[in-house]
This record gives sequence, C-alpha cells and structure tokens, in this order.
Amino acid sequence: MHQTEARKTLKDAPIMWRRINSIGIILDCNSTYAANLGYAKSEILGKPIFEHVPKESWKVMNDSLKTWFETGEVTNRKITFKRQDGSTFPGLLQATSLYDENKNMLGSNTVIFDLTQMTDEKIIEYEKFFSEAKNRLDEIKEKDYSQLDKNSKSEYDGLKKMFDMLSAVDLRELK
Repeated sequence: MHQTEARKTLKDAPIMWRRINSIGIILDCNSTYAANLGYAKSEILGKPIFEHVPKESWKVMNDSLKTWFETGEVTNRKITFKRQDGSTFPGLLQATSLYDENKNMLGSNTVIFDLTQMTDEKIIEYEKFFSEAKNRLDEIKEKDYSQLDKNSKSEYDGLKKMFDMLSAVDLRELK
C-alpha cells in the first residue's frame, strides 16, 4: 500500500494504529500495532478484526462496528484484545471514518490504547506525538495539499480527523 506523507506520521508512532475497510478487514497497520499483538505485519494484513479479540469480545467488537457504520466514528470503546500468544489486554478503541471524494465510506483509521500501559510517562509520550503529528499534517496542508491526488487527499483528511479526535481525548481519565 502506498505510503503518503500523511501516513508516514504513523510508521513508528507510539500508538497502535490500523486501517480497516468497510467490512472489517485490516488493510494496513503500523509496527506498534503488530508488535503489541505479537505478529509480523504480513500476518495481520487481510485478516478480519475479530482475529485480534477473544470470542467473549466478539459481541462488543460487532457493536463497535455497528456504531461506526451508523455514526462514522467510535470513541472510548473498551474492548479486550488478544495477542498471538493467547494473552489478552484491555484496550480502548477510537475510530474515525475514511471517505472518498464522493463521501462514500472506505474504511476507518483506528487507534487502540492498551489500558495496562497508561502511565503518566506514556500519556506524555502520546500527547507529544499527537501534537507533533497535527503540526506535520498542518505543514502538509499548507505546502502540499493542493497538489495531492484524490486518494492522498482522502488519506490526509482521514488522518487529520483521527488526530483531531485523539487530541480531544483526556488520556488521564483512562488511567
């Protein structure tokens, strides 16, 4: 999958990020997502999101998908996630939609916070990353947006929306 300048902000980000299509198949993820789940990225792409939650969490994940289809976003959804080794962790899912130029939903940008890792240091790291990512996206908007093709604009718009949502989350409440 082509890496736009906007998406490069996620490459080695401290957050677990994935992109899914409109039926819940994982199209892309960053190295943090793969490492936290204990998989190689190549083992994740093309798989349904349900492979990363235990059976007991399928209903919650399905409800999350329904909310996303109806509203275009999911915020502060607590879901248990499953690593490749079978161990689990409580996660908090945040998702925003990605649309094409005709406003058709293509998929979502999803960020998952491992609630067991929500230390003061980690929160500071996340907040710093959100600020830097928003600044980078503002630079892209200022300098390059008008020259982007429609797919790259869609990518940019989706990531901008995601970082705006993440910046509004009070991470200290998650501890």
